[in-house]
Amino acid sequence: MSDPWEYSLCIPGDPRAVTVCRRTLRLILTLHGLIHLVDTAELLASELVSNAVLHTKGPACLRLRFRDGVLQIGAWDADPEPPEPPGRLEGLAEAESGRGMALVRACSDLWHWQPLTRMGHRGKLVWCELAVAQGPACGAKRIITTYGA
Repeated sequence: MSDPWEYSLCIPGDPRAVTVCRRTLRLILTLHGLIHLVDTAELLASELVSNAVLHTKGPACLRLRFRDGVLQIGAWDADPEPPEPPGRLEGLAEAESGRGMALVRACSDLWHWQPLTRMGHRGKLVWCELAVAQGPACGAKRIITTYGA
């Protein structure tokens, strides 16, 4: 098994930063021999970072972490409020918005969020995980929710 690693990319609140994050993620995964995860990981990172950039004000960050055969993809933003719980993907086929977190739920093994202060800003980290051994696949397996807690 590979040694653990972590990368963070701080980005401005600019929609063009989503493309920068996708391309950076692709390069990192390729260099670490995880090319088989790139397509699914790019989709997940795009959704998480898009939410951070489009629905909050202030800075944002993409975080990639690999440990124990699991890739964790996270997006930090300066809004401490929890994300909206995802709907069922099947019920959102015709919706013009609201599909992002449903895609994250459907295509990752696990997703969650947590409050996190970064760079002096209160905020949150919304993250998901992909098990390296499973390869690319969309299908929710485990979901942690804290809504109403």
